Order: sequence, then C-alpha cells, then structure tokens
Amino acid sequence: QVQLKESGGGSVQAGGSLRLSCAAEGRTADIHYMGWFRQTPYKEREGVAAVSTVDAVTYYTDSVKGRFAISQDNAKTTLYLQMNNLKPEDTAMYYCAARWGSTLRPGYALNRNVYNLWGQGTQVTVSS
Repeated sequence: QVQLKESGGGSVQAGGSLRLSCAAEGRTADIHYMGWFRQTPYKEREGVAAVSTVDAVTYYTDSVKGRFAISQDNAKTTLYLQMNNLKPEDTAMYYCAARWGSTLRPGYALNRNVYNLWGQGTQVTVSS
C-alpha cells in the first residue's frame, strides 16, 4: 500500500517562492504518473503540474507555466513543486496525487479523475 504525504506549504507575500514536497511511501515502483493539484472552497480541484515517472515528460496548466517546476528525486519516491513568483490567486490547498495504469493521452495528465491516490494536502497562502 502506498501513502503520499505533502509538506512545504506556508504563507508568503506575492512574488515569493515555496517548494512543496510529496513523499511516497510503500510500493511505488508501479506508479506511472504523479501530479500536483490545488483546490479552494470556491473552485473544483484543478491540475497544476504532473510528470510521467516513465519518461519524465512534464505537464503544466497555463496559469503556472514559467513560474512552477515539477520534479522528482532519482529514486522517484519524492515529488517536488518549486513555485516562484507566487500570486494571490495561487492561494489554495495543494494535493499530491499518484496514478497507476496505462499511458495517458496528452491533456489527461492534469485530469483529477484519472488519479488513484491522494495525499492530505498542504496549504499555500499568498498575500498581496
């Protein structure tokens, strides 16, 4: 059984940076995709960034391109999200997710419905 645990959230001013981490514990060898999602009380959970653990292809939602970077450690047991030039609209609960199974068509890696496992979340608050 695999567990995901996020850390690294916090409060920063606009223009600041944070790095989120997600530690995957357990049988991680079969994970095919990992991603970061975010949610506020007023919006549905949206995909922010994802990576294929097989070929390291990355995916980003348009609003974070050029500001956020997703990466993994060499053991592929820890997922990171480096967030730079943060904006107040980035304020949300951020969740780590993992998917087992077949290769996804482009565009589906940021779809919350294709992920099998979720972490508990870590809060990111950006003040103006």
